[in-house]
Amino acid sequence: MTLWTSAEAAEATGGTVTCDWVANGVSIDTRTIQPGDLFVALKAARDGHDFVANALAAGAGAALVTHIPEGVDENAPLLIVADVLEALEAMGRHARARTSARVAAITGSVGKTSTKEMLRAALAGQGNIHVAEASYNNHWGVPLTLARMPANTDYAVLEMGMSNPGEIAPLSNMGKPHVAMVTTVAAAHLEAFEGLDGIAREKGSICQGLEPGGVAVLNGDLPTSDILRDAANGFDIQTFGQNAANDWRLDNIAITPGQTTAQGQGPNGAFDLLISTEGAHFAVNAIGALAVAQALGADFDAALAGIANWLPPTGRGTREVLSLPTGDIDLIDDAFNANPTSLTASLGILAALAPKPGGRRVAVLGDMLELGPHEAAMHRDIANDPSMAAIDVVHCAGLRMKHLFDALPADKRGQWGETADVLAQSAANLVQPRDIVLIKGSKGSYVSRVVDALRKSGHATPKKNEEG
Repeated sequence: MTLWTSAEAAEATGGTVTCDWVANGVSIDTRTIQPGDLFVALKAARDGHDFVANALAAGAGAALVTHIPEGVDENAPLLIVADVLEALEAMGRHARARTSARVAAITGSVGKTSTKEMLRAALAGQGNIHVAEASYNNHWGVPLTLARMPANTDYAVLEMGMSNPGEIAPLSNMGKPHVAMVTTVAAAHLEAFEGLDGIAREKGSICQGLEPGGVAVLNGDLPTSDILRDAANGFDIQTFGQNAANDWRLDNIAITPGQTTAQGQGPNGAFDLLISTEGAHFAVNAIGALAVAQALGADFDAALAGIANWLPPTGRGTREVLSLPTGDIDLIDDAFNANPTSLTASLGILAALAPKPGGRRVAVLGDMLELGPHEAAMHRDIANDPSMAAIDVVHCAGLRMKHLFDALPADKRGQWGETADVLAQSAANLVQPRDIVLIKGSKGSYVSRVVDALRKSGHATPKKNEEG
């Protein structure tokens, strides 16, 4: 299916085409480019213009550039613009304008990507769905997602993130969602903000792009929920969480191996919620996703059934059985992101799971980044988390996590390494057969290298397969 013609792309961007061409996709990475894609030569760590020749050789339908790159024929299929990122943004706005899709946008300090994928599962089979890939939620990820959206899309789900003030509102104004969701407000990116109130105001700015008559789905359990409500003033506000005052609320959350169940209550009555993974925080985000699905006009019963099939994305709580030379371990891979709120949730999952006889609950924790001037205390305070009582051994990687390591009781201290690579080098010695092992940290802590090292020493089976 043709996604862009050269004429439409030129109209959207004000650029000049060297010849007629069509594109059925949009790509920024020659490593994953597909035949027929429009290659967008963004400037990041490397200048994308250096890869245009490779993209065209790999079958790209055309390239979006500011000039004819060296080694590229002047008659090659190109769209020449003044600024590549601005042109991508213009294509995103044009793609949004040409569709009649119902659009949801999700932000939050924790749970954006997982909740986005829950919505994908909830909407499955209910029309043509377009969902942001991976964590494409920043100044290039959102316009790229929009530029990839086919005109016949029925439902679109965008993810919007930030690391500094003033970043979310422009993304929301570009996406023009009908429904905006804030999963939570927590201590993440505190270096750039003056406390949680500032983060809440930034997250709430996702409502600035809401279409007239739009719906704001907001976490109602937070100390900053009133700030979110103020940001959504003038729109239909629906809150979710565990407090009785919420429009969508959960009671009797129960975590058992391979699933979480709860009793839900929404504007249209009671329902039973099931998700096929462990975690009360996942269940709370799931009821928020159901509120979004209903606000989009999707069938509620189908959405409820779809969410039951959802599993966490890789690195965000995925469970698997690793068969190591010494025996099997149960691995919880949550190594993509971390802040005090999400770490508390993950420790709660680990504490709620029972290892096989002779096994232990083991946590391998990497640094939590961008927490600001109180980062040492925030790491140290994890030692007082109620879930720590049920955890047998804690291994720590990073100078920040050294504060937690030193605060732990001596009988819970495993190994500490200045970097995750230090622990990765002895990964097999961190665990024993029948252990349940949580690995969590900020992406920049590289604690995922411990996951990689364990996987290389054995072979993995998704936990879902084991439990049916």
